[in-house]
Amino acid sequence: MNKRVVVGLSGGVDSSVAALLLKLKGYEVIGIFIRNWYEKNLRTCSWIEDSIDAMLVAKKIGIPFQIIDLSKEYKNNVIDYMFNEYSIGRTPNPDILCNRKIKFDIFWKKAQLLGANFMATGHYAQIKVCCEKKIIYRLLSGKDNNKDQSYFLCQLNQYQLDKIIFPLGKFTKKEVRIIATKAGLITAKKKDSQGLCFVGKIRLPDFLKSKLKLKKGDIVEIPSDSEIYKKQKYNFLSKNDYLNFLSKRKIYKKTDGKIIGQHIGACVYTIGQRKWLGVGGYKKALFVIDTDINNNIVYVGMSNMHPGLYKKVLFINNKELHWIRNDLSIHNGEKLEVSCRIRYRQSLQKATLYKVDNGMYIEFKNNQIAITKGQFAVWYLGEEVIGSGIIS
Repeated sequence: MNKRVVVGLSGGVDSSVAALLLKLKGYEVIGIFIRNWYEKNLRTCSWIEDSIDAMLVAKKIGIPFQIIDLSKEYKNNVIDYMFNEYSIGRTPNPDILCNRKIKFDIFWKKAQLLGANFMATGHYAQIKVCCEKKIIYRLLSGKDNNKDQSYFLCQLNQYQLDKIIFPLGKFTKKEVRIIATKAGLITAKKKDSQGLCFVGKIRLPDFLKSKLKLKKGDIVEIPSDSEIYKKQKYNFLSKNDYLNFLSKRKIYKKTDGKIIGQHIGACVYTIGQRKWLGVGGYKKALFVIDTDINNNIVYVGMSNMHPGLYKKVLFINNKELHWIRNDLSIHNGEKLEVSCRIRYRQSLQKATLYKVDNGMYIEFKNNQIAITKGQFAVWYLGEEVIGSGIIS
């Protein structure tokens, strides 16, 4: 059997060691650096320096190397989506979309043209196979809890998992750096990249300002003892009615609070955010609790215990639902006990999935801070990712 594998070399230590380990295991390894889109007018791009590091690693390991330009595909599938989501008041996760659309789809198709049977990256995750009636691939968390990247891989499918290798799944970051150091790789002590490549060193608001029509608007503080948070008695006819009620966002008006400042553009802000508000003089930090894109208003509350930050239920509509394990998916009227996270690095939270006609509710055991439209909820059974969806 041909064991040719294409490795996405990013110029970082993780992908470098992934390529090294595969070479040591006897694979025929080809290193490829993906050139993504970047905004020339906003930043000094580091892709050239990163590609040089990737090339030097490939030379040290003794594998062929090339650069492929996917900047057009990246812009069409990730950047345009990102701008559109922000413009309508949702907070996208371009890292997850990049994995789904670019690395494990378009890049894999390019790899196949080189005769590759597999592709590999430096993600900290694991793939295992269970064979009962048929072969099923399981996506599992990485050994290193601090680096586990299974959240970012939540949109993969069975076909992709059949072709992917994650060599670092059973290693910690510390172990990876030790391997790189012993092998004399130039990336051994290189710092991890922070944020999205195309944003670089500029602030996200400045980046968004270059593409979206932003205008200043009011910042309105909602007091934590506002009438809007007073508990009221409701008689729900069904569990679905109860879940629907709890999943709905609060509807704020200017008259519910007071104007305390000006923001740079409502679509720049997301629930739970505390940066770039530019309002001082408060005993505790201010957090965004909601945005009104139509009226260009940002609503904030004081302290991370503000009731406007917390919800217990979220909803995902059918078109945004994705199951890695279709054999474990639930159908209308069914429920499933799972663990769930709504952001990277969040500890897993106990939750219950409830499937309804038009989508699925996720009810958490405990209130969650900053459930945000546009972000991904990812659910697990044990350490296995079984599904995900975009929060409505």
